[in-house]
Amino acid sequence: MWLRVLGAGAGGGFPQWNCGCPGCRAVREGSRPATPRTQSSIAVSADRATWFLVNASPDLRAQIEAAPELRPRSQRDSPIAAVLLTDAELDHTMGLLLLREGPGVEVHATDASFATLTDGTGFVPTLERYTQVTRRVVVPGATVALAEGLTYTAFDVPTVKKARFAGDAAKRSSTGGAGGVDSEGRVVGYRFTDTTSGRTAVYLPGVQEVTPAVHDELAAADVVLVDGTTWTDDEMIRLGLASKTARDMGHLAVDGPDGSLAVLSGLRAERKIYVHINNTNPMLLEDSAEYATVTARGAEIATDGLEVEV
Repeated sequence: MWLRVLGAGAGGGFPQWNCGCPGCRAVREGSRPATPRTQSSIAVSADRATWFLVNASPDLRAQIEAAPELRPRSQRDSPIAAVLLTDAELDHTMGLLLLREGPGVEVHATDASFATLTDGTGFVPTLERYTQVTRRVVVPGATVALAEGLTYTAFDVPTVKKARFAGDAAKRSSTGGAGGVDSEGRVVGYRFTDTTSGRTAVYLPGVQEVTPAVHDELAAADVVLVDGTTWTDDEMIRLGLASKTARDMGHLAVDGPDGSLAVLSGLRAERKIYVHINNTNPMLLEDSAEYATVTARGAEIATDGLEVEV
């Protein structure tokens, strides 16, 4: 099984178009070592011939052009067989509309995400005006065969983040979560299994809290790709860029005794890779203390184009 990181950045990418934070300035000016990143997505394959996207970012066209495996092999052809969604966030779904020229698009998503994409953002009905959309409902805990030798099992990732685009249908599709906010099925992670070797990889670009159930998924995997949005919980507030903490935005900070780096350090996984990294996160600067801390503890900071054989 192969995983290719198409985009390692969080929403807005790195640098973000309207941001002059230290990291964005450094990457634009070349004043410190830093690598630009597009918005978060990966591709998964069992044979390097047929590929499955996990999330479809607004940068999808450029990501396809940058990945030879995803380019057409003949006229009006694509090795992309389907798109799996972890949620209905704009930076994970806007790329669906860029697939309208194809003869059809197969989309795997939970009921909650489909509801948001139907009566919230309206992306799916818009796409259906251009091409056939085959909807595959993702049920957390159910194992699905994607291709010969490759399966996925989604798992629920609880969140109290406000469902910004959820209309009435989306709200009815999920049950009340922590704090009275709808949570079930709104965010999922994926465990991919190579059925020939039995080896597994987990993709988790958005996680607010590593619950015991989520930890079990990470602990059993051979490779993990995990949310690395911010370094500290109050990062955006301290920089004067937002009034919300990372947790308020649905993400677990990297640093701290309860941060994601502490969780990753205790896992058996052969490779522990950060994805979905916000432009404000200082670990994107390759000469920073934060970058050195991550690498010293055995984790990696993904760049676009990183390919992992599992």
